[in-house]
Amino acid sequence: MADENEIQAQPGAPAAVEGGEQTEGRGPGRGRGRGGDRNRGERGGRGRRDDRRGNRDEEQGEELIEKLVHINRVSKTVKGGKRFGFAALVVVGDGKGRAGFGHGKAREVPEAISKATASAKKAMVRIPLKEGRTLHHDGLGHFGAGKVTVRSAPAGTGIIAGGPMRAVFESLGVADVVTKSNGTSNPYNMIRATFEALGEQTSPKSVAQRRGKKVADLLRRGGASVEVAQADAEAIVE
Repeated sequence: MADENEIQAQPGAPAAVEGGEQTEGRGPGRGRGRGGDRNRGERGGRGRRDDRRGNRDEEQGEELIEKLVHINRVSKTVKGGKRFGFAALVVVGDGKGRAGFGHGKAREVPEAISKATASAKKAMVRIPLKEGRTLHHDGLGHFGAGKVTVRSAPAGTGIIAGGPMRAVFESLGVADVVTKSNGTSNPYNMIRATFEALGEQTSPKSVAQRRGKKVADLLRRGGASVEVAQADAEAIVE
């Protein structure tokens, strides 16, 4: 009884023991819990950051126009015989003046197309367009045995182009253009020649900025009046 009274009379002892147990047992557990929560928080934070980054990429992602230009069956000679696969040529554009092309090879057609599409998205370039519908001036492109001529056209002309070149202008967003291809009909060379011709396109705004002049001054050299040149200069977007 005396021992029990002593135990009851010293309530602090069990509390200290319990506290010691909490300090020795639960304390590290809490520490581990906080550390674990911190680690989980960090992992969760990284996951949330990745989610935010992914959402930002999705927001910045644009709806692209994908055109399958050509698909070819290819083979590779190996020790045991021939290994067959597929090669795809794809043109990608946003319909607002940006386009690119790419090609890919794989054992299956869908995988080859996906590889070519990814390559085309990485190689997209911006082409200045007049009024968002046609080219600013004529151009020539040459690659291998392929020669391509592109010309601007008035509204309502449409896309006068065939084969691979039509896919380029449709994905680029050009509504009026006249083209002519000479030499080879190889789609790879035609696409490369077309992009070479488009790469030489310049807008009056970029030329004026490079020469340190005003756009209206450049347009007046064609014989236009001051009012007409000023109106045309204000109408130019790129």
